[in-house]
Amino acid sequence: MDIKDLDWEKTNGLIPAIVQDWESGRVLMLGFMNQTALDKTLQTGQVTFWSRSRKSLWTKGETSGHYLDLKETKVDCDGDSLLLLAIPRGPVCHQETLSCFAEDSEFVALEFLAHLERLIHSRRTEMPADSYTTTLFREGILKTAKKLGEEAVEVVVSATEDKSRSIEETADLLYHLLVFLAHREIVLSDVVGELKKRHFE
Repeated sequence: MDIKDLDWEKTNGLIPAIVQDWESGRVLMLGFMNQTALDKTLQTGQVTFWSRSRKSLWTKGETSGHYLDLKETKVDCDGDSLLLLAIPRGPVCHQETLSCFAEDSEFVALEFLAHLERLIHSRRTEMPADSYTTTLFREGILKTAKKLGEEAVEVVVSATEDKSRSIEETADLLYHLLVFLAHREIVLSDVVGELKKRHFE
């Protein structure tokens, strides 16, 4: 369904809008939108809700600076709720957690990979002195590429070892792959996009 198919009468002018992290898939929050809030969201690219308590519009992040940058909007099959895919600029919950629904240490399925990717990118920007990731960035992409190759070999070697060894070596490989991609300014969603293209074309 499309935005134009929303049934505002059915919901008395207020549509529940679930916000999901565009990169990790984490469910971030639930808010309500009227037509004006939706229009402003689409016009500005920043998620805006209707506050039922204040009886006014509010753009998420207007006080904290933790805006939600809209990437995609989806309408459910009944036309009475919205799914907003967005990139959060910081903690979404007023309790300073990433999500209103889960602790920051809770991850569903492969969501942790996106979290780790963001952490690695933040290391590249902040370069904390006591971080192994910082060391890899300082040593340059060729050193990281060499380390990536070594970890790939370790995964192959683990084929004849205990399964736990394969898990450990694959974890090392994935971590170094994410650092390598960060060096190249490539994000996982770029790689997933290529896989999707190969699958559906």
